[in-house]
Order: sequence, then C-alpha cells, then structure tokens
Amino acid sequence: MQKVWEDEKQVIVEQEGIQYLQFKRLLAYKELKHCYTLRSKEKLNFPPIYKDEKQYRQSCQRICKCLKIEENKIVKPHQTHTDRINIVNRVEQLEEVDGILTNTRDLALLTTSADCISLLFYDSVKKAIGSVHSGWRGTLAGICKNAVKKMIEEYKSNPKDIICCICPSIRKCHFEVDEDVKEMFYQKYKDLEEIEQIIQKTELKTGKQKYVIDTAKINRLLLKQMGLKEENIIDSGLCTVCQSDKFHSYRVNKEQSGRNAALICLSV
Repeated sequence: MQKVWEDEKQVIVEQEGIQYLQFKRLLAYKELKHCYTLRSKEKLNFPPIYKDEKQYRQSCQRICKCLKIEENKIVKPHQTHTDRINIVNRVEQLEEVDGILTNTRDLALLTTSADCISLLFYDSVKKAIGSVHSGWRGTLAGICKNAVKKMIEEYKSNPKDIICCICPSIRKCHFEVDEDVKEMFYQKYKDLEEIEQIIQKTELKTGKQKYVIDTAKINRLLLKQMGLKEENIIDSGLCTVCQSDKFHSYRVNKEQSGRNAALICLSV
C-alpha cells in the first residue's frame, strides 16, 4: 500500500493496482474499515447489478481484498433517490432504500454514487455505522437527518458522539440547476443561515441564467441542526466533476458513467 495524495482530512492510497480514499478521522478507529473508491483506471466501477453484474462483482472482489472484508458480507441497497433509512443485521435485498445502518460486526455497508453525496456515519460509543446516498432529491428531503434520527432511536446514540464524513461529490462550482429545482431548495431551506450564499445565480456563456446550489453545505448545516459537533463533520471538499479523471461523474459521462462506492464495516 502506498500513499498517492493526502491533506489534513484524508488520504488516497493505492493497493493491488486500485485507489481509494480514506478519512483520517475514521482511520483512528482500529475496529473500522472504510473507503470511498476512485476510478483506478476503470478497475473500480460499482454499477447497478442489473446493468452490469460482472463489473459490480469484480469491483467488490477488488476492494474487499484490499480492506480484508468478506465479499459475501456486503449489503447494497437498490437506491432510488428516496429519504428511506433501513436498519440491517444481515445480508438482504433492499428496494427503494438510500441509507443503511448497523451495529452488526463484519457486515459491510455499501452505497454508490456518481456526483451524488455519500455520507459515512460512525458512533464510536454505541458502535454503530452507516452508509447513506444523498443525491439532490435526498438532500432536499433531508435524508441525513433521517439517518441521525434512526441512530438515536435504534442505538440510543448521542448526536455529539456521531461522526459524519462527506465523501467527494458534485460541488457548488458545477451543480447548476434551473428555476424549478432552485425554488424547491429555496422554499425548503430559506431559513438556513447563509441561504443567499448556498443558492446563487449564475450565467452560462450562452447568456442563459441558471442557479448553483451548495448541497454539501446544506448537509453540513442539517447535521449540525441534529446535534453533531462541527468538528465531527468532516467534508472531503473534493468535486467529482472537477476531478472526473479520478472519480466517476454522471454530469461528465452521462449514461456511460460508472459509480463510486462508499463502504464502511465494523470488524470483530
């Protein structure tokens, strides 16, 4: 294993010819295994199983080998941009679910994205973990708040003990939307502090007016509302569109885009 790049929050490592990102805060817990995958010269791609099961399985095998995780212990929901969070205690099929939580050892939680926000949760006191997919619809619906609520209800978590890592995703610099989407966000979050900075007008070279939205910041503020400490919300700050050479990006590659994986596991 060798470091490819790092900053104060995260490190990108290369192992077995593939690359993945890890958060330094989560690396401090020896009982945790986690990562957010890079394209790795197209060696890692986690498309929906019904689209390309072979590619999905090969990618699972490769990342599991690196992290020393059993491939048959992976739980992967069928994501459909909902705000639904499920508790899982065994490997099972999950339909229309975009976030999963567990306190079961050796169960690996995996969600995928290609510009959408992936969130990795860990309560080091109650020993509970989560992997959550928050696209713009999930962010609009507040799925990150649902995840925290579920951790409080199911595991008696204290929000002050919960760590949330925000993985690479499309950022404000590239998340351009039309008036209809902008208005949905504004009506839902107009009471958030700095809303005028979160949602701003922009003008394309064609002269057409659009809006840009900082969905990562919305998630950070919602998590703070739920009681998470600011220092426990670790944002990678990386844009999957700006760095589409490293990460799969739907905005860049459209229907040909692959998927990145956000994986977390509590080991025995």
